[in-house]
Amino acid sequence: MLKITADENIPYVREAFGTLGDVTTLHGRRMTSEALRDADLLLVRSITKVNRDLLDGTPVHFVATATIGEDHVDKAYLAERGIAFSSAPGCNANSVGQYIAAALLELANGPGISGRKLGIVGVGNVGKRVLAAATALGFECVLNDPPLARKTGDPKYRPLEAILDCDIVTLHVPITKTGPDATYHLADESSIRRMKRGSVLINSARGPVTDTVAVKRAIDDGHLRACVLDVWEGEPNPDIELVERTFIATPHIAGYSFDGKVNGTRQIYAAACAFLGKTPDWDPTPLLPAPECPKVVIDSRRPDAILEAVRAVYDIRRDDAAMRGILGQTDDARGAFFDRLRKAYPRRREFFNTEAEVVPGNAQVEGILAGLGFVVKSWHEMSCISEGNADGF
Repeated sequence: MLKITADENIPYVREAFGTLGDVTTLHGRRMTSEALRDADLLLVRSITKVNRDLLDGTPVHFVATATIGEDHVDKAYLAERGIAFSSAPGCNANSVGQYIAAALLELANGPGISGRKLGIVGVGNVGKRVLAAATALGFECVLNDPPLARKTGDPKYRPLEAILDCDIVTLHVPITKTGPDATYHLADESSIRRMKRGSVLINSARGPVTDTVAVKRAIDDGHLRACVLDVWEGEPNPDIELVERTFIATPHIAGYSFDGKVNGTRQIYAAACAFLGKTPDWDPTPLLPAPECPKVVIDSRRPDAILEAVRAVYDIRRDDAAMRGILGQTDDARGAFFDRLRKAYPRRREFFNTEAEVVPGNAQVEGILAGLGFVVKSWHEMSCISEGNADGF
């Protein structure tokens, strides 16, 4: 029987891969060569470094990561060894898009936003979802993606300098250290200083895309009005001074919606079946729990109606408050604390699981909520249904 070793934080991994073999789960940071001595398949998330040190001397011949990012996997080594590899592109793109929408609304409600121009750096699966959410919220979006610009020749992809003139810049790129599009410390001292004074920086991509020292300095002298960070250099040990200075700080959970994680399981299961020449026959749909917030009723006359709807389903302030608990930890306990926040992350459902009833009906509010992914029912629609039923009896 196939031996499968998996990160214990991959939802339904036993149910899915138990149809293919014997599944053993453990913490992603406890993956060792010894733990893989009998493993045929290895399933990870982003905290496990998959490389020669981990896999040499093991029988592993298929690796999958249930994440969009692949920078934790040495793909050149896997190719050298003839080990098959798969990831889960786009699995949690909606989740990140909704995280950014929540952050933008909190920024408008907190320190304020000087304008409505949003620069999106990286327009792949995630960047496209961010674009859709930000457009629904009324932002003018400026796009930067050099590889896509070269591939398509589309003038909608603007140079970095056009992005730096935006009121908010949000980063959605993989981490790379070489080549013409290297993203390591993309937001460094030079680029941050070229951003508009009083602008906002958001990073939910990878920690090393931003230079910690440069960001702290820019916040301290007011060049950056605010900063929203979900990812950190040195994870799981973020710079505590940066955590303190950040308007919203979260523990690498932007893509952690339950729906997104289940999508990741589904994708790597299908990839493993293809590798093994089997027909996928596992469906997570019957296992999905009911949403915690199946319906919200929104008073469209309130100026914060959209913020209230989003908070009802996903209140990003709770993730920020949980993250700030790291400030009270000792130096040697912070890494474990950060990992616990991720392992014990509350179940978060995406907006499409929630019906939003808008009272009274308001086309603008309904359009924004629909653009964010809610299932929208207007008061007019509900009234017509009620009146129709009344007339029929």
